[in-house]
Amino acid sequence: MAPDDKDGPVPDSMKAPSPEGGRTYTISELAEEFGLTARTLRFYEDEGLVTPGRDGQNRVYTHRDRARVMLICRGKRLGFSIGEIKKFVDLYDVDEAQVEQMRYAHQLARQRIDQLEQQLRDVRQTLKELTDIDNQIVAHLRHQGVDPEGA
Repeated sequence: MAPDDKDGPVPDSMKAPSPEGGRTYTISELAEEFGLTARTLRFYEDEGLVTPGRDGQNRVYTHRDRARVMLICRGKRLGFSIGEIKKFVDLYDVDEAQVEQMRYAHQLARQRIDQLEQQLRDVRQTLKELTDIDNQIVAHLRHQGVDPEGA
């Protein structure tokens, strides 16, 4: 029985060479490296973010697929949607100089910065209001002769 990408790593002797001639990766190897599940990588494939080759039943990921998974993970950490990430990685293939990709990334980054700065202002406002409420409660309890830290 041939190894299946659900069963763990495929021995090097069973790995298909990459079209670029470089190292290839199994779904298990990429999942482990990036802290993902095989199901997540299959989802990324379904969404067109990665396009692994096949060696029988096994998915064979190239260096390019690995780089895309790295970009996907980074995009997710930064709060970008799958659609935004897909457009970004797809733009890589449009222009060798990556001008359009960088323009799009710049636009996304600016929008995300604006969102995070607004969230930061909101969090600071909420913290100020909670601190004011906490101070009022402490003052009220002390005025009543109660230790605010007491159980």
